[in-house]
Amino acid sequence: MIDTLITKATGFLTNPVGTFQQSRADEPTAVFTYFGILLLFNAALSAIITAVLGFGGMPMFSGMPLGPAFPVMVFFMMLVGGIICTLIFAVWLHLWVYVVGGRKGIMQTVNAVVYGSTPRLLLGWIPFLGIIFTLWSLVLGVLGIRELQEISTGKAILAVAIAIIIPLIIVILLAAYLFASYMTVTALPVTGSTIVSP
Repeated sequence: MIDTLITKATGFLTNPVGTFQQSRADEPTAVFTYFGILLLFNAALSAIITAVLGFGGMPMFSGMPLGPAFPVMVFFMMLVGGIICTLIFAVWLHLWVYVVGGRKGIMQTVNAVVYGSTPRLLLGWIPFLGIIFTLWSLVLGVLGIRELQEISTGKAILAVAIAIIIPLIIVILLAAYLFASYMTVTALPVTGSTIVSP
C-alpha cells in the first residue's frame, strides 16, 4: 500500500498528465485513503514546524495560554480543516466544471482536487516556500480537471479561476467593509465636558 502511494505521489509530481490518465478509474476508497495519508503527513509536519519555530528559542510563548499545546491544536486544525475545505472546494469547483461542460461526474472533480493537492500536502508545510507548492497544486488541479473531466485546457482554467476568484472577491469585499466599519467607529469624535477653572 505504501509503495503504491509513493508511486502515485511521485507520478503526480513528475508525470502528472500520465498519472491523471491512469487514475480515471480509481475507486473513491483509494482516493480518500491517499488523501488521508498525505493529509496526516502534512498536519504532523505542520505541527512540528509550529513547535520548533513557534516555541523553540522563544520561551516567551511558553507562558501563553495553550502555549505548549498549540502544535497539537495546529495538527487537529490542519486535519479537520483540510478535510472540510477540500470537500467544500471540490463541490464548489464541480459547479463551474459542469457549467463549462464537464460531464464526467463529481467524483472525477474530487479526484482532480485531491490528487492535485499532492505538492501542497507533501511540501506545503515548509516555511516561506509553502506558497510555491500551493501554486504547483493549483496547476495540477487544472491538469486534473482537464484530464479527468475530458475538457479543454481553457475550460479547465476557466472553471478553476472562477471557483477561486469569486470567494476571493467576497473575502476582499468583506474585509473592506469590516475595515471601513472599524475606521468609522474609531474616527468618531470624543466629546468631553469643558472644565472651567475658578
